[in-house]
Formats: sequence, structure tokens, C-alpha cells
Amino acid sequence: MRPDTPAENLDHPAEAARLERTAGLYPEDAEALLLQAAAHLELSGDRPAATALYDRLLSSDAELDAPHLVRALKASNLWEYGHEAEARAIIDGIRAAAPRDPAPWVIVAEALESHDELEAAQKTFTEGAELLIPEGAEPPYATHALLFGRHRVRRMLGIGHDEWDMLADTLHSSPVSLDELHDPKRVWSLGSDNPAELEAEISRLRAELGTYREALSRPFPVAVLHWPADELSELVSAYPSLAAEYPSHEEHLATIEASLRELSASGTPNLGIVTGTVPSYEAFAASEGTSPADSDLLPQYATTLAARGRAVAWPPQRGASCWCGSGHAYAECHGLTA
Repeated sequence: MRPDTPAENLDHPAEAARLERTAGLYPEDAEALLLQAAAHLELSGDRPAATALYDRLLSSDAELDAPHLVRALKASNLWEYGHEAEARAIIDGIRAAAPRDPAPWVIVAEALESHDELEAAQKTFTEGAELLIPEGAEPPYATHALLFGRHRVRRMLGIGHDEWDMLADTLHSSPVSLDELHDPKRVWSLGSDNPAELEAEISRLRAELGTYREALSRPFPVAVLHWPADELSELVSAYPSLAAEYPSHEEHLATIEASLRELSASGTPNLGIVTGTVPSYEAFAASEGTSPADSDLLPQYATTLAARGRAVAWPPQRGASCWCGSGHAYAECHGLTA
């Protein structure tokens, strides 16, 4: 739930400084960029500097996209360097506010869990799940972490499975079951004095986390540019020469899906979609000293958006909404023939 920040072979303070500079150049992306910068500062051990970035966001005049997420990250960070009382107060405030985004719930529950507050963590995971998972419907992908975290904490507490734990089992796609992954004995074995036991468990964890770590170490995605219908209409009206690139919005959407499937079939990894806006595109053209009517600028614009953290991974995860913005599940929309 935190911004992706590869932990190996990276100068975290330098990366945080780069992201802060980029945030100054692109104010519309400042929230996402500064959250990534704060994550790098946490990884570098400079937690007070990370808190300063969280405070900078929360005190900004600009309206935040995810204020509860920023507060949750701040609380988690504060607790890690001795500010438990303030962290608890923020966590209580988030729970009372009942945000409709799963990420703050997961972060504060994991903060409680990491400080051995297992009962409170289980209650927090459950509150988030009850609020955000529709009864009788497939849980949205973003809520899976609530179910997995709840399963883990209940396993640590020795509580028997309920319906939500069984649902978490069905959603878990790894060959290693959640019961085995969340077995308290595996956690305790990491503190074993027996070198053979410790080495075996570390090897096991490495195998399970290998794919995830590889994904975090990748650069930004190979991204395809998507224009919402109103933006595409404005773009073509302002720059008629681009009509050859975009005969219709329906064809534009179909081309995106076809292009991504072709790239995937050819073995290209880490694919994504970036969504353009006309003002952003015009500003980018001005920064490049080029006319927005130049179609050669379009792939450069897509690459720049991806580098600024604007890409959404393709294909969407199971149960997630379609990338096109229709509001339908991907499997029922552009993923129908996948």
C-alpha cells in the first residue's frame, strides 16, 4: 500500500531529493511524488524528514487526493521513531473518519500489528472490510489486502476461520496457502538459534517474495497513452492534424487494448496505461519547444507521464474496474475477450 520504492542498490536520500525537485516542476503530481520521496526517506532512516514531508502535504493549500492515506503514513512513521501517543491519536482519527479507501485502513492496521497490538489490528482490518466490501459481491481488488491482513492477524491470534478468512483463501493466488504463509511457527522460526532452520526459512521466504521483489525493482512501465472521451474531443478539435491518430474514441480504446495484448504476447513486461489531459499535453509540448499538433510528441508525453508515476498497471487485477473509465469490471469490458 505504500509507494513502490526498491530497497536495493539505490541512494534513497538522493532519490528523495530528485522526487522533491520533480514535484516542484509538476505541482499536479506533487502529492504522489512527495509520498514517494517520504517513503525513500523512511528507507534511508531519516524518519523526521519523512514526517516533515507528510506535514508539508497536510498543511498545503491544495486539496489532497488522499488525505487519510497521508495521515496513515505519517502515523506509521511516527510510531517507528518513538512518537507513539501522536501516532495512536492519528490512527483513532482515521478509524473514526471511516475513509472509503482501503489503503489507510491497511496501513494503520499493519502499524498496530507491527507493534504487537494484534487485537486492535484485527478489529481495524475487520472495520475496513465491513465498510468497503459489498455483501454478496466479489471484493474489489484494492480490498484484498484487508482480507489478507485480517487472515494473518487472526492466524497469529489462533482464531478459527470464518467466512471472510475462507474468502481470502480463494482470492490468494500464490502456490503457498495463506494458512502456511501466515503460520506463526514460520514467524517464530526466524528468531531460531538453529542456523539450519533459519537458513531454510529465509530461502523459503525468498522464493515466495521473488516475483514481488522483481516487480518493485523494475523501472516505470512501458506505457500506452489513453485519452478520456471529453479530452480526446478537445484535443482533436484544437489540433485537427491528430485526427489521423484518433479516428474515434471507440477505436482509440480498442487500439489501446490490442496494443497492450500484442506487447504482452511478445514478452514485454511491466505494461501500463497513462491518462492524458489537454492542458498537461500542451504544457509538455511547450516544455519541449514543440507544437502539440506534432504526433511524434505523443509517445514522449506518455513516457514522461509514466516516469512521473502516473501509470496504472495493465491488465487490471481480478475484480478491478476497467482502465477505460466505464465503471464496469475489466473482465466485463475491454477484458471480455482476453
